[in-house]
Amino acid sequence: MLEPQGTAKDSGLTGSLAQWALPSPSASPVGPLATAFLLSLFLHPASLLTQEHRDFPAVEPIPSLKMKFDPRRMTLTWDCQENATYVECVMFHKEKGPIAIMLTDKKCRCKFPDSSLHGGVTLMVTANISQRLISEKLVYPNPGEEGTAAQNFSCFIYNAYFMNCTWAKGQAAPDDVQYFLYIRDSRRKIERECPRYIDDLKIHVGCHLKDLSGLTFHNYFLVNGTSQRTGIQFFDSILSLKAIERYSPPHNVTVHCNESHCLIRWEKPRTLQSLTGWEFQYQLDIQRQSTMQHSGNQLIEVSGDAENKYNFPSPEPRGKHAVRVRTSDSRIQHWSAWSRPVEFGSEETEASLVHVYVLVVLGTLACALLLGCLLKRVIGKYKLFPPIPRIKDKLTDNHQSDQQMIWEKFPPSAGRGDNEEVLTVEELTEAPTSP
Repeated sequence: MLEPQGTAKDSGLTGSLAQWALPSPSASPVGPLATAFLLSLFLHPASLLTQEHRDFPAVEPIPSLKMKFDPRRMTLTWDCQENATYVECVMFHKEKGPIAIMLTDKKCRCKFPDSSLHGGVTLMVTANISQRLISEKLVYPNPGEEGTAAQNFSCFIYNAYFMNCTWAKGQAAPDDVQYFLYIRDSRRKIERECPRYIDDLKIHVGCHLKDLSGLTFHNYFLVNGTSQRTGIQFFDSILSLKAIERYSPPHNVTVHCNESHCLIRWEKPRTLQSLTGWEFQYQLDIQRQSTMQHSGNQLIEVSGDAENKYNFPSPEPRGKHAVRVRTSDSRIQHWSAWSRPVEFGSEETEASLVHVYVLVVLGTLACALLLGCLLKRVIGKYKLFPPIPRIKDKLTDNHQSDQQMIWEKFPPSAGRGDNEEVLTVEELTEAPTSP
């Protein structure tokens, strides 16, 4: 028989075996059978599972959130779980870095701001399920062969109503590739395809739009492609209309002059979006139309305001001038083309001034020549006619000794000396003849 040797304090397998004593085989003929039965009882698999279940409770597996991403709406959704609270969802962007959105309700979705996706993104949701904080990730790649997407993509708006977009064929794209452009406003209400493509060897490499209605401040541009040979990657970008607009030149440029100044006025250009005058910056190029002075004057910077004017100092008489104006955004310098030149001043005044300059120059030259000739004559006369020594005056010898010269010491003049000829005249007296 089995007799307890103490009170069981532990329901585990090890404690149970230590609390029972086995009878001696000599005490009873059924001792070995009882021992075998006891061991089989405690080593039964069901008994082991029961003991393990009571010591280590099983953990329920966490079901997958089954995340889904809609790139058109930039929305991430997942399956809602019971007794689950969601903390945040994060988009890991290669250029912008992590973009986190904190969740304050039990809605099983989050919406990200518009971002380019051609570099691929990783999405992650952090949730609290069964008092455990877990995170699940979803990778959204750019399918297709590397290097097949459109490259060198750019757009610009001109004349306030037109827009051109251009791109180039990918380096690894096959010859049968074809690209398509789609534009979506930031409110995601209007999505349009390019109405007029620009082709190069039958491949779309540009787009021209003449209807920009419906576009917002920021817009999403997508260029995807198709091919029968391989998958084509897409290219997308977020562009601001203000950043890509090229302004037209200012119009209605006028000039009004008085005795001392000329007032230059102009009107701000037409733009796609309504802008205040202070958002513009202007440059004025004032040139004097003269053969004596060419262009290349320093440009004059003028900040935009409500009046758009500049007072140019130009006293009378003034020659003929020309002014032209161009504009740019005060924060993003993309200068427009120059306006048409507007002339002011008088050609007659310019001509008269030229005549005065010519007369002054000619008069100066004439005076210089006259003085040169006079000086040359004086110097030449001195060389040709040196001073003749005077006869020594005995009466005033004591008073004018410094002014007399000894004849022998007087130097011979140039061109004379040994070659000087002396003419001697002899007087012949004839004897009178007798009658």
